[in-house]
Amino acid sequence: MSTIRWGVVGPGEIAAGFAEAMRSVEGGEIVAVASRSIERATAFGDRFTIARRYGDYAELAADPDVDIVYVATPASRHEPDTLAFLEAGKHVLCEKPFALDAGQARRMAEQARARGLFLMEAIWSRFLPAYRMLAEAMASGRIGEPLLVEADFGMRWPVQPQHRLFNPALGGGALLDLGIYPVQLCSLVLGAPQHVVADGVIGETGVDEQIAAVLRHPGGALGVVKSAIRTVMTCTARIAGTNGSIDLPAFMHCPDALTVTTHPGGAERIDASYQGNGLQFEIAEVHRCLAEGLTESPVMPLTETIAIASTLDAIRAQVQRVPPHGSLTINDPSDERRPR
Repeated sequence: MSTIRWGVVGPGEIAAGFAEAMRSVEGGEIVAVASRSIERATAFGDRFTIARRYGDYAELAADPDVDIVYVATPASRHEPDTLAFLEAGKHVLCEKPFALDAGQARRMAEQARARGLFLMEAIWSRFLPAYRMLAEAMASGRIGEPLLVEADFGMRWPVQPQHRLFNPALGGGALLDLGIYPVQLCSLVLGAPQHVVADGVIGETGVDEQIAAVLRHPGGALGVVKSAIRTVMTCTARIAGTNGSIDLPAFMHCPDALTVTTHPGGAERIDASYQGNGLQFEIAEVHRCLAEGLTESPVMPLTETIAIASTLDAIRAQVQRVPPHGSLTINDPSDERRPR
């Protein structure tokens, strides 16, 4: 593909950020936008100079001039929308959380693999300079063997029953919207957990407003994660190893620096600032993967997306008291089929 032609579905706030970022990335352009409201699609098209505006998702799916679709609809629609575009032969970048549960995530991955199409969860943190530097520091062994990840992400919003954060029908709650960031950091550093213990508070609208979980990973490593939509948290993270630590300042999901402390050696602050809103890095990764004929990103593979969804399932089950007592063990997702 000389120019990758994007369609955007769900022209809300995050989609607007995506469209802004697209302006700074070479090799792609947004050629179509779809909404359940033609008025919203038209307004978005006017704002970002997008020629084709659809008031129906199926019309965009049928557009032969769209190569890949960015799914930015509410989380409750991620599975049906993604499956529909995959069935139409489109590559898909799906906003986080990828799905409401691991079962949905598996079905989405299976459809993409069966059709040989690219599919990725848009966890933008993974592609930011700080996270790339974090991965490099871990790979080089600068802090030794990582044994503990502590991360939290929480803010206080007023209760609005129809807002996506407080509406169970839209996949609301602290865990799926914010908790996914601390969980994905544990996954990046320690792999998939073997055991999960969690508790939390369900608010008046029926969503989890505050959660805390301890994840036990292979080799005795632990992840301690917290998230909230009614409580202000530090929004920082720390990775502790046998020979040092790495600190991510607020906001831990999009930091502009990280501090690596080694013993002996002291602390080194590493600048990881960037221009723009940061979404351009995940767009560039999609372009790279498509140019190289990859159907998955090695930075955010589908196997890991499914593992993260499984961890979120395990936490949510205990916060909602299903089962009512004890901890929940989840399966190791290492047997997930990967593309050859």
